[in-house]
Amino acid sequence: MTVHRIGIVGYGNLGRGVEIATSLQEDMQLVGVFTRRDPSTVSTVHAQTPVRSIDALEEMQDEIDVLVLCGGSRTDLPEQTPQLAERFTVVDSFDTHARIPEHFAKVDAAARAAGTTALISTGWDPGLFSINRVYGEAILATGTTYTFWGRGLSQGHSDAVRRVDGVAAAVQYTVPSQEAIARVRAGEQPTLSTREKHTRECFVVLEDGADAETVREEIVTMPHYFEPYDTTVTFLSAEELARDHQGMPHGGFVIRSGESSPGTTQTIEYRLQEDSNPEFTASVLVAYTRAAARLAAAGEHGAKTPFDVAPGLLSPKSPEQLRAELL
Repeated sequence: MTVHRIGIVGYGNLGRGVEIATSLQEDMQLVGVFTRRDPSTVSTVHAQTPVRSIDALEEMQDEIDVLVLCGGSRTDLPEQTPQLAERFTVVDSFDTHARIPEHFAKVDAAARAAGTTALISTGWDPGLFSINRVYGEAILATGTTYTFWGRGLSQGHSDAVRRVDGVAAAVQYTVPSQEAIARVRAGEQPTLSTREKHTRECFVVLEDGADAETVREEIVTMPHYFEPYDTTVTFLSAEELARDHQGMPHGGFVIRSGESSPGTTQTIEYRLQEDSNPEFTASVLVAYTRAAARLAAAGEHGAKTPFDVAPGLLSPKSPEQLRAELL
């Protein structure tokens, strides 16, 4: 059995989830966590997990097979992924859908020049939901694809709110329209605008002296994240945020509604329900870490997405086991 040596870059909720998920894999060894913070201030889930400065990566290129990048998509990953792909095989969960093509191009250029492999935009959306959208459209050539998220806490959108000047802490929930879901499941194939499918709810703790209206306006007009949606911003105390918003559930649906012949309706639905959004996302990243290591070993360099990864590469089982047990 090949053991893959894994490093984690960034240690928030997602990094913590990757640490947990890696510990469950027999073919993975966690080399350590790499952080921009003072390593002495970082408390990991497992006491034996080494924590080092991110600068230590300069000397560890031969000790790590894959780096799992656990920063945010708004400011961290656009810089970190291409930079680290110049030296390491990397996996990220970049999730700003509208900017994936430019992120891919930047990372691909860096990885190809360096002879490394970079798997971007893994997770559940983008990621697993993306794959199910492809399956649906490939199988039902005539039809419409719908994606609904939530109700749940979005890590990427919560991070984007927390980056707004004047915000001390925040969470964001994505809320799907139950009426829209019902219409899609009924086979109506309605034309739905972004605003008709979801709303977004932000709960924000202000920094001392921050102007609430200025903060609210910056949030609701943020391109890609909140501008396309009806978004509410509720200001509350740090105590209320800690009391009422500690859980991190999420999930959603991908539905392909179409016809295989005139009048013959077919519907494909994929559903995901998570008690912990970061832990589930981390579990997906870790599976793709195995795939990234295998692609790198095979000389498949450059940027890749979940569309480029055969399902068998995600599994620790051999091709023979997969054919006998799961096919």
